[in-house]
Amino acid sequence: MSRELSLAEIFQLGYYWETKILLTAVKLDIFSAIGENHRAIGEVAGRLQANAPTLSLLLNALVAMKLLTKEGESYRNSSTALKHLVRHSSQYVGHLLLLHDAEWNNWGKLEETVRTGTRSVDRHVFETDPELGGNVLAVLNRIGQQSGPDFARQLKLAGNERLLDLGGGAGTNAIAFCRVYSDVTATVFDLPATLTLTEKTVKKAGLESRITLHPGDFNTDHLGGPYDVVLMSDILHYQTFQMNQDLVTKAVSSLVSGGRLIIKDRFLDEAGTGPAWTTAFTIHILMNTQHGSCYKTSEAIQWLVHAGCISTVELEKTAVVQGVKP
Repeated sequence: MSRELSLAEIFQLGYYWETKILLTAVKLDIFSAIGENHRAIGEVAGRLQANAPTLSLLLNALVAMKLLTKEGESYRNSSTALKHLVRHSSQYVGHLLLLHDAEWNNWGKLEETVRTGTRSVDRHVFETDPELGGNVLAVLNRIGQQSGPDFARQLKLAGNERLLDLGGGAGTNAIAFCRVYSDVTATVFDLPATLTLTEKTVKKAGLESRITLHPGDFNTDHLGGPYDVVLMSDILHYQTFQMNQDLVTKAVSSLVSGGRLIIKDRFLDEAGTGPAWTTAFTIHILMNTQHGSCYKTSEAIQWLVHAGCISTVELEKTAVVQGVKP
């Protein structure tokens, strides 16, 4: 039996203060302004062209949040802030936080959306701000490099297989699969603007001879092929149920007989109440996409069956499903 929340925990859930303090600090680029040294409040304010008295209140809150330290009237980045929140760091994740800040006003319309059922946006921020979208993909690529090889091994590809990474973004999965399996070749299919970044990451990995880039809109354009494996990783929650059904059918048609379609996404359980993070992510998708949603594992299996797949199976609970083309 799960433990009930205390009153203090309820209040903590309701307080968004620290979240907005952090997002504002990243948007102002406070951590980069402080850099690797102690900085007096006047110097930081000068670098940011900010009001020193009000800035000091924000910096003091960041000290309490353990992102900065303070000695006298000077501030310094914590080791965590230096590693992840200073722009010149190779492990900077600020772009992902800037995305959340860009979505802030959308979240403010949650009550209206729940009351009316009408969404507040008609385009995702990646479409309205392509530069931010590219920067976020670069951060996600760096994070995904850690889990990509394990995911590739989990799927147990064999021999000289041809992989389509559909909506493959920066090519993170394609690169991981090619590194794990020496005979695999891959195609990354994505929008032309996205493939500008993909080309850079593929070249950096030294895999230009094994990874092909295919520009297009996967909902309207031919996917090429035939392929032995098609991977859809974290793309279907941006689309409607019917769009996904149609895309799965199209993807299956691009497979060879006996080929596999693998869908990796954030799936809900049958009750729709878990996993906990995914239930919150579902609201995020509601507020920040035109018609996206998180779907249940059973719905993904339904798409595969409708497309004619056999041997449909859940490879990882609420995360990965697979179907085989007859």
